[in-house]
Amino acid sequence: MSSTIPIYSTEQAEKTILKRSLLQEPQLSSRLQQRIKQVFGEDLTALQVVQRILESVRKDGDSACRHWTKAIDGVDIGESFQVSKERILSCVKRIDSQVLDSLRVSRDRVLQFHKKQPITSWFTTELGGQLGQIIRPIEKVGFYIPGGSAPLPSSVIMSVCPAIAAGCETLIVVSPPDQQGSIADVTLAACGVLMELGIDLRVFAIGGAQAIGALAYGTANIPKVDKIVGPGNIFVSLAKKEVFGIVGIDGIYGPTEALIIADETARSDYIAADLLAQAEHDEMAIPILLTCSKELAEKVVESIHEQVYNLSRSCTALHSLQHNGGIVVTDSLEDCFRLSNQFAAEHVSLVIKDPWESLHHITSGGGVFVGDASCEVLGDYIAGPSHVMPTGGSARYSSPLNVLNFVKIISLVGLDRHTCMNMAKKAAIIAKSEGLTAHADAANKRLE
Repeated sequence: MSSTIPIYSTEQAEKTILKRSLLQEPQLSSRLQQRIKQVFGEDLTALQVVQRILESVRKDGDSACRHWTKAIDGVDIGESFQVSKERILSCVKRIDSQVLDSLRVSRDRVLQFHKKQPITSWFTTELGGQLGQIIRPIEKVGFYIPGGSAPLPSSVIMSVCPAIAAGCETLIVVSPPDQQGSIADVTLAACGVLMELGIDLRVFAIGGAQAIGALAYGTANIPKVDKIVGPGNIFVSLAKKEVFGIVGIDGIYGPTEALIIADETARSDYIAADLLAQAEHDEMAIPILLTCSKELAEKVVESIHEQVYNLSRSCTALHSLQHNGGIVVTDSLEDCFRLSNQFAAEHVSLVIKDPWESLHHITSGGGVFVGDASCEVLGDYIAGPSHVMPTGGSARYSSPLNVLNFVKIISLVGLDRHTCMNMAKKAAIIAKSEGLTAHADAANKRLE
């Protein structure tokens, strides 16, 4: 039996699959480089491609959006690339009833979860007068929904529901068009089940860096937004990075990651299935098992071999398993926890005896899935938290998409006269120490 997934020692893994790349310039495949030269007539880096597209959209708006969609994707999106409300609602009626029911259950669970997030304005009189923080929703938000290799209705639910919970008023969804210039029925149906809540949701069939530019700068068709969220390919990620400052962004996302920590009590067929679920995303996916049980590692290899060839995307799964993934056999569970925290994966699964007792060992991870009943796939679709989670090690300092991504915290200062008089002299002293005499004068005026 040929190996479907490599097995590493701790030392080997730290030098290979668990070592984060520090490369800032993305490496493009030769096929993609050839395509860039074909479209642009010269060799360009990914960043140069994005900068050229963004500048074009900033200057020429909708015509640039149409041009680049035709040049890059070979799709004619016409004069208005907004998907009509009638088309969206027709997709709700047309799709399979079981799919529709599942999307509604997902919507309700994700919305309920995020409405539980404790975010409220607060005030205190303990510092003299009224001080506090006011919570206000971001008014206009753009959502990038990928649609390249497969339609992703789940990303609509998982991206937009936290914004609905936050109270955002205007929600703009963009997603790459198919060859007919529209968006997959199931993705539009997901938009439709959100529109059932009575929200202002608009959908545009446009993708790539041009979609990010349109959201950031605004065009005749697409409103300028205040913030852009959602994952995409390398060009989308670079475009988000370029427009940050003009608009807010949620983060920069890379290939999806799953890191499973398992011991001898875990079922090898469950572990194999969960690794394969991650591996089939795309060839850059990162599926990793950390275990202190060599016997489990060997059984997982066998189980992967039994399952992988029955998958519709078996070639993709095998590529990511063999090139980006692996099984790491450690000396102890403590080593597993240490390696997991260093890697700071998007998804961390604890499939061990008494997982809740060990939860405190996990200090970094986009989401932690506790026990074999909490498989990551349920988190992808229906559990409750958004599946938009930090990748590339950014879970060391950032969080999954949540209500805080869609609100502004405004500090409130309402001092009473007594406190003002008491504090003005001290403020003036600090201002003078900084050489800012006008600041000091403004404070001292309150003492007159």
